[in-house]
Amino acid sequence: MTISKPPIEGALAQPTKPATKPARPYFSSGPCAKPPGWEASKLATESLGRSHRAKIGKSRLQLAIDLMREVLQVPDTHRIGIVPGSDTGAIEMAMWTMLGARPVTMLAWESFGEGWVTDVNKQLKLNATVLNAPYGEIPDLSAVDFSNDVVFTWNGTTSGARVSNGDWIADDREGLTFNDATSAVFAYDMPWDKLDVTTFSWQKVLGGEGAHGVLILGPRAVERLETYTPAWPLPKIFRLMSKGALAEGVFKGETINTPSMLAVEDVIFALDWAKSVGGLQGLMGRSDANAAALGKIVADRTWLGHLAADEATRSKTSVCLTVEGADEAFIKKFAALLEAEGAAYDIAGYRDAPPGLRIWCGATVDTADIEALGPWIDWAYSQLTS
Repeated sequence: MTISKPPIEGALAQPTKPATKPARPYFSSGPCAKPPGWEASKLATESLGRSHRAKIGKSRLQLAIDLMREVLQVPDTHRIGIVPGSDTGAIEMAMWTMLGARPVTMLAWESFGEGWVTDVNKQLKLNATVLNAPYGEIPDLSAVDFSNDVVFTWNGTTSGARVSNGDWIADDREGLTFNDATSAVFAYDMPWDKLDVTTFSWQKVLGGEGAHGVLILGPRAVERLETYTPAWPLPKIFRLMSKGALAEGVFKGETINTPSMLAVEDVIFALDWAKSVGGLQGLMGRSDANAAALGKIVADRTWLGHLAADEATRSKTSVCLTVEGADEAFIKKFAALLEAEGAAYDIAGYRDAPPGLRIWCGATVDTADIEALGPWIDWAYSQLTS
């Protein structure tokens, strides 16, 4: 594809390569950049090669749970468990074990939310009400019926659109709220009293390794598990009940299947780093600063735009950008140019999203690296449009 080159207003075109590269050019939206200062040699190793059911294994898993509770400020009323299958495993576990007790409303505004709709309607056959919106927008939240169970994605990783807060969730709701928060926790303040089920993975804002999910259950979700049995069979890795009672061990470091203790040590490192930068407030501040720096880059260029036009519902982590006139082939070349130069890795938009760029602005990215990316974006654009 060839795009006729318009002037780059507000920024100089770059006939030569910029002199300075981002020190850490890791802008993937998952797995995301490791925390600053991370080195494999800094991870504790005492639990490696040991059983996760041994005292040391369970203690390290419990420490990871305790640190997540501390940093996220999760109240004692909510249980936190480490489960298999990343965020996908966690949200599927929640839906398969708890949905079906009452009508369901699904909210979808990006590919992962659409995937949960498919599973609920085609696999569980629950004929859910679906409220959706195109990429970059969110549905009308005032239309949600909270007599239903409600499943939604807080931050659309592939669309760059998010809910602004939890004010739209009814305090007197009859149904449960199921919050897929995988690119949201550690970057936004979660209203835990509004959230009955919350899921995420370590590989987003914490920059942890993949394959492990986290399931946070409020008391209403626990009550659902203890009083409702779904009509369909449950795979072993989804079972949260044992002999008619909640499997409490899952929330005390006794995982359903064998975890990677290396990944556990990695997330403990990330959580200790999170505490060192001010905990939740520090993490949110870093994400906010990164999003603001990228916002300035976009504002200074007429050919760049935000896929999520409404700033109130624009992601501060998985920021999705439009490039004027670009198609999928152009974006692939654009991203490949920057990767070849070691200036930016993995910034092409998600395969199901409209062609564009996606730049991670979560807390493990340094603002200076976002700022250094601007001239390189100009350079790549000039290379492809001259």
